[in-house]
Amino acid sequence: MSDIVNGLGRATAYGALGVVLLILGIVLVDALTPGKLGRQIWEERNRNAAVLLSSALLGIGGIVFTSIWTTYDNFGKGLASTAAFGLLGLVMMAVAFLVLDLVTPGKLGATLVDPEPHPAVWVTASCNLAVSAILSASIA
Repeated sequence: MSDIVNGLGRATAYGALGVVLLILGIVLVDALTPGKLGRQIWEERNRNAAVLLSSALLGIGGIVFTSIWTTYDNFGKGLASTAAFGLLGLVMMAVAFLVLDLVTPGKLGATLVDPEPHPAVWVTASCNLAVSAILSASIA
């Protein structure tokens, strides 16, 4: 029974950390794009913004999953490593976004939340997932 209680405690800690990292991902995407992201997705039904945010959340989720899956036997070390890799993923996604903004015409953030469908959102979403995959591979 103590194994179950111990497992529940660890799952709660990792789950809470994962939720915090996801929230930071939402804040990051909101900071990189003009306007209020929540309003654009839920009220204006902006598909570009939804795809962009979804890719960031899936990317962070993948990094957190990989970090937990390959975690150290030491719980504290595993939790710290998951936090570190999750934060690194957020930073790397932001850097990739800023580089993509530099090498493409116009303001990428504004393009990505435009109500008209734009192929740049798929490129940026793919970039988020690629960064996540690269970082996840480096963890394993």
